[in-house]
Amino acid sequence: MATEITVPTLGESVTEATVAKWFKAKGDAVAVDEPILELETDKVTLEVNASAAGTLSEITAKEGDNVEVGALLGMIGEGGAAPAKKEQPAEISAKAEKMEPAAAAALAAPASDDDSNKLSPAVRKLVEENNLDPSEITGTGKDGRLTKGDVLLFMKDDGATAIPAAQPAPAHPAAPSEARAEDPREERVKMTRLRQRIAERLKEAQNTAAMLTTFNEIDMTNVMAARRKFQDDFEKRHGCRLGFMSFFVKACIVALKELPAVNAEIDGDELIYKNYYDIGVAVGTEQGLVVPVLRDADKQSFAEVEKRITDLGLKARDGKLGIDELTGGTFTITNGGVYGSLMSTPIINPPQSGILGMHKIDRRPVAVGDSIEIRPMMYVALSYDHRIIDGREAVTFLVRVKECIEDPERILLAV
Repeated sequence: MATEITVPTLGESVTEATVAKWFKAKGDAVAVDEPILELETDKVTLEVNASAAGTLSEITAKEGDNVEVGALLGMIGEGGAAPAKKEQPAEISAKAEKMEPAAAAALAAPASDDDSNKLSPAVRKLVEENNLDPSEITGTGKDGRLTKGDVLLFMKDDGATAIPAAQPAPAHPAAPSEARAEDPREERVKMTRLRQRIAERLKEAQNTAAMLTTFNEIDMTNVMAARRKFQDDFEKRHGCRLGFMSFFVKACIVALKELPAVNAEIDGDELIYKNYYDIGVAVGTEQGLVVPVLRDADKQSFAEVEKRITDLGLKARDGKLGIDELTGGTFTITNGGVYGSLMSTPIINPPQSGILGMHKIDRRPVAVGDSIEIRPMMYVALSYDHRIIDGREAVTFLVRVKECIEDPERILLAV
């Protein structure tokens, strides 16, 4: 009996993925729980394992195809490679019964060259519900097809939520009349789904938030001295190194508790104040920037924070992060200093209202009392949404972080 390979549940709010890579070719033998293909969503990359042993008898979704949750990817046969099986109308009807009306209609519709039949069920539903004209929207999917992100971005750019049927859709900026000339010295590579999502979210932050950035500088002398003093004992006892990030996570939590607006978000005409502290820590990978989340960071020790950051960083670079590890953060910290950045203005990670930017530690002369000394200094930046956070709160938050880092005992004593 043949076993279907289908798209698994991808996580909250994620309904579509792209087939990134097949590890097996048609006719190859597969074992139970063996990875057979890789899917890429706008948040993570995940492997799909075989639920039965046998032979990969059919591949229905090719590399680069966009697929919905539950969609058929291929078949595993019991014996040798089976001939390609064409989905029959009865099978289509059985699947359609389990789907919403708009998606079922898209599945049951016969294939044609009409653009409307090239829409995925999720995209078709979004277009129909908002009375949009697909021809007005620029597609970034395979062969120029529309993705859900394309439609949402179009609606956001044009200020549309639900366009009355009697009105034409707002005009989208026209594409250049002539295709860009190719240059043999250039290489054209399709953006990954993750990179597209990063671009969308960064643009979303700029379009929706009243974003400002305030700066300060921190004398890192005392933290560096504490690390030197306790590093060996800390590593022997906890099995991990004592880094700067745990100090900053803990310092931010002290400041967030004092200034709850920085840990809040806007939802329509309401403010949501969060009495928990899930701190996102930005990690740069070859695929792009991801922000895994430290759950309940206020309840974790310095060692637990360091271990969790190390673990999440390794998983991020290996593409092994789960959806639950990338969603739900209340505040984000990013460290451009690891790349040598002296100063920058980080962009808010929506729907959060604030992000702290750490930077390179630079030895420079500073006034200490009535004398000039060479101290290890770091510029820090807080980008914040001015719709919810006032300038006084933003500046006070950064000052509290500065005080906690310059005098680490404050973190333990919460003063």
